[in-house]
Amino acid sequence: MKVLYITGMLRCGSTMIGNVLGEAHRTLHAGELYYLWRNGVLGTGTNSSCGCGGPVTDCPLWSQVLTDGVVADRHAAAAADAVQSARFRARHTPARLAESLGVRSIPPDVAWLTGLTAGLYRATAEAADADVVVDGSKYPAEAAALLGRHDLDVRVLHVVRDARATAFSYRKDKDYVTRMSAARSTGYWTAVNAASDLLAVTGRERYLRIRHEDFAESPRDVIGDVMRFAGIGGMNPVAPDGTVELGVNHTVTGNPDRFRHGRVPIRADRRWHTELDWKPKALTTVAAGPQLLRYGYGVRAGEEH
Repeated sequence: MKVLYITGMLRCGSTMIGNVLGEAHRTLHAGELYYLWRNGVLGTGTNSSCGCGGPVTDCPLWSQVLTDGVVADRHAAAAADAVQSARFRARHTPARLAESLGVRSIPPDVAWLTGLTAGLYRATAEAADADVVVDGSKYPAEAAALLGRHDLDVRVLHVVRDARATAFSYRKDKDYVTRMSAARSTGYWTAVNAASDLLAVTGRERYLRIRHEDFAESPRDVIGDVMRFAGIGGMNPVAPDGTVELGVNHTVTGNPDRFRHGRVPIRADRRWHTELDWKPKALTTVAAGPQLLRYGYGVRAGEEH
C-alpha cells in the first residue's frame, strides 16, 4: 500500500500539488485525511465539504469508505480525534520518530490509531481503484508514526514555502481558513518545518523536500521528481506550458482552491515582495532567518537560490 504523505506549514501549496498528482494514473489525492474522523464521521469540523462539492458523508467515494464498520464507528472516530490531539502535535514528532526507528516502544494508543489509519488507506484505495493515496494532512508527528508501519510504503513529501509568503497569505480570511498574525504564522512555520526536517533521518528513499517556489517556476519538472519518488506511474499531468487539467477530486478538507476545476495555470505568486508591510516582513525575516537561509531563501525578496 503506497502512501505519499505531504507535510509542511499550512498554505505551502500542498493542495495544488496534491490535486496535480491526483490527475496521475491510479493516484488518489485524498486531501487531509487527518480530519476525516472529525468532518466525515463526527460532523464537528469547520469544513465538511468534499472536493466534489457535496458533504463528505454524501460523496460517492467517502460514503462507500464510511460503510466500513470500524471507519464509520462514532466511538472509534471520537477516540481517534482524542489520540490525534494527545500524540500528533508537532512537538511529538521526535517521540513518534524514535518509536518508528525502534529506539523506544510504541504506545498502545498510537499503534491503534496508525492501524486504523492504515485500514483507512486500504479502504480508500480500494474504493477509488488507486495504487497510491496522497494524504495532505501536514502533521509531521503523524507522518513519523506511519513511517514505522511495515504494512505501508510511506514516503514523505516536505513542502516548504517562504515564511514571508505564508505571512502574507494569512493577512486575510479565506473561506473557512481564518487570518493569522505574522508573529503567530511564523511561529507555526518554524515549528512545523523543523519537525518535518527530522523525518529526513529515515533516509532519502523515504523523504523528499521541495520548495513551493520551485514548483511554481518549473511545475512539470518538480512533479516529475515527486512522481518518481512516490512510485507514481503514467504520464506527467503538467503540460509543457505549465498548465494542468484538473478534474473533480475527492479531497477531505484542504485549501479552498481544491474546488478549482478545468485548465489551471501554475504560476508563482510574488505579491508579498511588494505588498507585505515592512513590519511583518522584518519580523518574519528575523524570526525565521536561520531556516530561510537553510532552505535557500535570501534575506531580501527574490534572493532564492
